[in-house]
Amino acid sequence: MKRRTIYPIVAIIIVLLVVSYEYFLENQETNKVIEQGAEVKLQTNEYFLPSSTTGQIVHHENYSLSYNETHEQAEWVAYELKKSHLSNTNFKRPYFEIDKAVKTGAAHWRNYKRSGYDRGHLCPAGDRRFSKEAHDETFLTSNISPQEHQFNAGVWNTLEQKVRYWARKYDGVFVITGGVLKGNMKAIGDEDVSVPNQFYKVLIDNNSGKTKMIAFLMPHKDSNLPLYKFVVAVDEVEALTGIDFFSELDDTIENKLEASSSYKGWSFN
Repeated sequence: MKRRTIYPIVAIIIVLLVVSYEYFLENQETNKVIEQGAEVKLQTNEYFLPSSTTGQIVHHENYSLSYNETHEQAEWVAYELKKSHLSNTNFKRPYFEIDKAVKTGAAHWRNYKRSGYDRGHLCPAGDRRFSKEAHDETFLTSNISPQEHQFNAGVWNTLEQKVRYWARKYDGVFVITGGVLKGNMKAIGDEDVSVPNQFYKVLIDNNSGKTKMIAFLMPHKDSNLPLYKFVVAVDEVEALTGIDFFSELDDTIENKLEASSSYKGWSFN
């Protein structure tokens, strides 16, 4: 065989080897991430995690989530916001990344491009400023949902700030957030990411001496109404979503607290 004939063959073999090796490394990294996502991490509290209607719970270092493949987003994201977590540190905003721990494949960030909707954080970056790693982890696509900008930057942002206020006042709260993935919804992008018509946030305070809960259910639009106008019973959010919250609590306590829409004990000052 002539030398000039051998060179192209050798080059092709080298390219194939390189591609195969890169594919192997990528699979190894994906498997590693998925295995990590199967464990409850340091900054989550398994005791208060809600049920999953999809069976796909992922545990990241600083929050957990239940991913809904049909709607290409989390049905809930849950995390503990401790008083010690609160920080005013400003980290550089990173690029969004696809969450490789979602076995069915998390939505791509490009679905949101030119959609007219914000990439709305469910676990806010502002709740995870105690370290760069914790902050950047909130920029996984499994932690976002399409939100109108006026809603995201308006009444929803006001609620997020109030949650931080309560975390400081009550020495920490456990937070569960998501969109109501039911009914007739718009969709964006090539992967048909659903746009929820309502968003909810459910909190439990188990640190300040007497266990208490509060739930918010907000239409997906900006509003000038005070936050207490959106308070509902946890039972109402459960009925809408099919998710069971706080099932590990004693039934007597759980049933009483989840049935109440009272916001007594939660300071709105």
